[in-house]
Amino acid sequence: MKLDFVKNTKRNMLANALNSGIRLVFPFLNRTLFLWLLGPAYLGLNGLFGSILGVLMLAELGFGQAVVCSMYKPVADDDRELLCAYLKFYRKVYRCVGAAIFGIGLCLLPFIGHLVHGSVPPDIDLRVLYFIHLVNTAASYFLFAYRGVVLGAHHRNDVVTNIRTAVSVIQYVAVFLILLLTRSYYLYVISTVLFTVVQNVLLVTASRRLFPDIEPRGTLDPALRSHVLSDVKSIFMHKLGGAITHFSDNIVISSFLGLVAVAAYGNYYYVVTSVSGLVAVIYSSVTGGFGNKIYTETKEENFRLLMQMNRLSMVAVAFCAAMMAALFQPFIAVWTKSDAHLVRHALTPVLMVLYFYIMQSRQVLLSFKSAAAIWRQDRWKPIVAGVVNLGTNILFVIFLPEEFKLDGVIASTIISFAFIQIPWESFVVFTSFFGRAESRQYWRSQLRFAILSAALCAASWASTRLVGIDGVNGLLAKAAVAGAVSASLVLVLFRRDAVELAGKFTGKRKKHGKN
Repeated sequence: MKLDFVKNTKRNMLANALNSGIRLVFPFLNRTLFLWLLGPAYLGLNGLFGSILGVLMLAELGFGQAVVCSMYKPVADDDRELLCAYLKFYRKVYRCVGAAIFGIGLCLLPFIGHLVHGSVPPDIDLRVLYFIHLVNTAASYFLFAYRGVVLGAHHRNDVVTNIRTAVSVIQYVAVFLILLLTRSYYLYVISTVLFTVVQNVLLVTASRRLFPDIEPRGTLDPALRSHVLSDVKSIFMHKLGGAITHFSDNIVISSFLGLVAVAAYGNYYYVVTSVSGLVAVIYSSVTGGFGNKIYTETKEENFRLLMQMNRLSMVAVAFCAAMMAALFQPFIAVWTKSDAHLVRHALTPVLMVLYFYIMQSRQVLLSFKSAAAIWRQDRWKPIVAGVVNLGTNILFVIFLPEEFKLDGVIASTIISFAFIQIPWESFVVFTSFFGRAESRQYWRSQLRFAILSAALCAASWASTRLVGIDGVNGLLAKAAVAGAVSASLVLVLFRRDAVELAGKFTGKRKKHGKN
């Protein structure tokens, strides 16, 4: 069964755009209320628990991703019985994963206090809060989260996204009321558990409505089960390395610099992840479509599609990077009321913009790599990068001057991605699926975008230096100037890309030129 790539991608993009808008506005309001009503130490607690539980979620090992990718071929072949067998296998695995996460999490409970440098808020019991966070993390695995693979395999992630969007809006409204009326961090955390349950119930209802004939039944052939398990081993190594890279930052900062430093880092990182969510509208909308195309189209068609979606993503990345370069520091100053503990020097936003660009420049290629189930060939990549990241994290925090320790944490992540992850993963994609000619074409395109994006960032930043107003009014004025300059330059520098991609998604097809 050949899926409609353009139609499903449009649906996914619309759903993701709405979700990204919600995740941009509501979490910002949430963090603002935390800062103003509870203080930065509570934000530090959120960041710390998120990092610890993110590591625990490694127990999932990557079964979800492996099963979704294994389903792409049965979907293309319209093999319903095999899809049902995969779903039953996945349900059993997820229940075991939930038990493992909960059990390992309980074993860590006595040691939570040792991960915080300095004092914690006096009304907080770290063990109680950690236990509630742990219950929330394990809950999905015991409920119906496994049903999401059916939607993902059919390129219908928009259904999952719409459910998450609706539940998130209600959850944030409830959280705002809790914080405003009670200022209770405990009630805030407990509410997240309740909404996790609601989201899972809605997910299983939607999945059964759209695909009523796909239910957990039958037995998966041992050979197919072995293939999934083989993929899982490689995916787990990717997840382990990713966890070391992403989650070690908060833990190192908390252990060496304290909770307020975690909050400061978290504010800058929050801006990056929020803007990244806008770009994710593109690449997260196409993975399922890539998976179907791999089994229904030629390699030439797949490469053409990869380059088209990468160009669309990179135009968005360039514009967002330029706006961040111009507005990062003024925004943080207004948001935190110029708190000296939370507003960093000028190097911090520069590094964060570079981190954002490097991370987002690889996402479309990673989406294709995931859809093609290319994991084993670079399974050691994230481990090596994670170890390098953790090692440089600790070295920078110990040896750099006090004012640059936090910047060292950011720089260590940039180093691991720029010099280890990106070269390694692109090499395996172009040697495993495409060829040298396609690799050269891809890297010429990436180099072009990097040069033009750097110029765009510099021009956007310079334009805001002409605005001599501070505060909220100054931020708005700078945003207007940076937006006008960045948008104009994007239209000039990336006009060819915009015209070609607009034609693809409006149905006005042209002859394919050189990618």
